[in-house]
Amino acid sequence: MMNFERFIITIYVMKRVKMNIASFAVCIDNSGYPVSLELHKIYRVLPDERAAADDTLRVIDESGEDYLFSAGRFIVVDLSVAVKRAILQPSRKVLQKSR
Repeated sequence: MMNFERFIITIYVMKRVKMNIASFAVCIDNSGYPVSLELHKIYRVLPDERAAADDTLRVIDESGEDYLFSAGRFIVVDLSVAVKRAILQPSRKVLQKSR
């Protein structure tokens, strides 16, 4: 049985998935995944109802690929619209390289 905190995270993520809203989470535990996850970094969480039901989050990691990680490794955060735009915008370095 899930504890109350995990239950709240699951409900929160599932609601955002159904509404197709960009979600973000801060890594609070990278043990076992030091190359894939950076402590205290904000990660994009992709919509995945099945993952949320299994107490996991589908996160885009340092490689740029999405993987499932235990929800307990993250704290889901609600960011302002301006911060979400800044995070989701391609970096200027990437845009300059593609020209």
